[in-house]
Amino acid sequence: MLKISFLLTLTLFLLSVHATSAQAPEPPQPPEEGAFFTGEYRNLLAEWGLSEDEIQARIDSTFQQLFYGDDATERVYYPVGDDMAYIEDINSGDIRSEGMSYGMMIAVQLDKQEEFNRLWTWAHTYMHHTEGAYAGYFCWHARADGTCLSANPASDGEIWFTTALFFAAARWGNGEGIYDYQAQANAILNTMLHADTRLATTLFDAETNLVVFVPTKGPVSEFTDPSYQAPHYYELWARWADQDNEFWVAAAEAARQHWRNAAHPDTGLMSNYTEFDGDPKIWDSYSEVFYADSWRSAMMVAMDYAWFAADSWQIEQTNRYLSFFHNLGIGRYTSQFQIDGTPAGNQHRAGGLIAMNAVAALASNDVIAWDFIEEFWDTPTPTGQYRYYDGLLQLMALLQLSGNFRIYAPV
Repeated sequence: MLKISFLLTLTLFLLSVHATSAQAPEPPQPPEEGAFFTGEYRNLLAEWGLSEDEIQARIDSTFQQLFYGDDATERVYYPVGDDMAYIEDINSGDIRSEGMSYGMMIAVQLDKQEEFNRLWTWAHTYMHHTEGAYAGYFCWHARADGTCLSANPASDGEIWFTTALFFAAARWGNGEGIYDYQAQANAILNTMLHADTRLATTLFDAETNLVVFVPTKGPVSEFTDPSYQAPHYYELWARWADQDNEFWVAAAEAARQHWRNAAHPDTGLMSNYTEFDGDPKIWDSYSEVFYADSWRSAMMVAMDYAWFAADSWQIEQTNRYLSFFHNLGIGRYTSQFQIDGTPAGNQHRAGGLIAMNAVAALASNDVIAWDFIEEFWDTPTPTGQYRYYDGLLQLMALLQLSGNFRIYAPV
C-alpha cells in the first residue's frame, strides 16, 4: 500500500512538473542586429507555435475582408472607375492621407500592384496640391467625390506615402509620370524640407529635427506626435534620397531621443501629442492622454528595433509598457489613460490597441509578450463602424508579426 501511495505521489509530482514547464515558454529574444543588416525578419507568430499555412490563411482572409468584403459592413477599400480606389474612414465618413498611405504600404508588402496604383492615383489626383502654399503636400482628408475638406497636410501621411513609394520602386520598378515611384518619393521628401513657407512650414522642425504635428504656420507646427516618429523610415531615406541625406540621419537620432523623453518612466505610456521636449501637449482633452494616436507608438518603437536595433532602451521601454497592460489583465484592459496609468475618458476594448500591443512583442524579452500575441490572434477582424482604423492596424500587425513587413531597397 505504501509503495502504491509513493508511486502515485511521484506520478502526480512529475505531471505537475510537466504541466508547469509546458505553461512557462521561453521569453522571446529580440536580435542584437536589425533586419536591415541581416535580412532576417522574425516570424513571431511561428515562434509562438502557428504553422505557415495558418498564418498565411489569416493574412489572406483579413486582406480579403478589408479590401473586398461586404460593402456595408466589412470593406474599407472602394474601387473608383477603371484605375482608382480610396480607403474610407467609415466612422468619420471621409478619406484620409493616413488610411491611403497605410493602404499603399499594405499593398506593396503583399505585392499587390493594382491596388497600390489605384490608391496612389486617387491620392495624387484628389489630395495632392500642385500650387499654392501647400504645393507638394497632400490634403489630410477629403470626401469620396474628391473634394478636399482641409488643405493642410497630416504629417504621418507624407511619411508613409514616401516609404511605400520607395518600396514600390524596388518591388515593381519605376514607370512613367506618377508611377515613377522613386521620383515621386523624392519629390515628397523635397517638399518636407523645402516647402513654400508663406503659409506652410517644413514638415520637420528646424531646431529639433522632429516632425511637426501639422506643417502650417502657428501653434499646430509647434509640437509633435510620438506615433509620427519613424526613425526606421528616416534611416532608409538617409540611404536612398537624392538630397538632404545627413538631415535624415539626424532626424532618426532625434526621433529615438524623443521617445525616451515622451515615455512615462513607470508605465511606458506616451501621450497622443507632445511638446518637442517630450512633455504631454496641454491643448484639448485628446492631446495629453494615451489614446488612438498613441496606440501606434508601441508599433513604431518595436519596428525601429526590429529593423535597426539601434537603441537597447527600446527593449526596456517595451517591457515596461507591456507590463502596464499585463498588470491590468489580458482581455480586460481598456484603451484610454493619462500617461501615469490613470483611466481617462472613453473606456472600451479596442482591436487597434490589441494589435499594436502584439507588435510591441518584437522588441520585448519578457515572457508576458506571448500573452499579447495570443490575445491578438484570438481577436477577430473587425466589422462595422470602427473597422477602418482597427482593421488596418490589425492587418499591418499580421504582416509585421509574421515577418512579411519588409524593407525593399530601390536601385
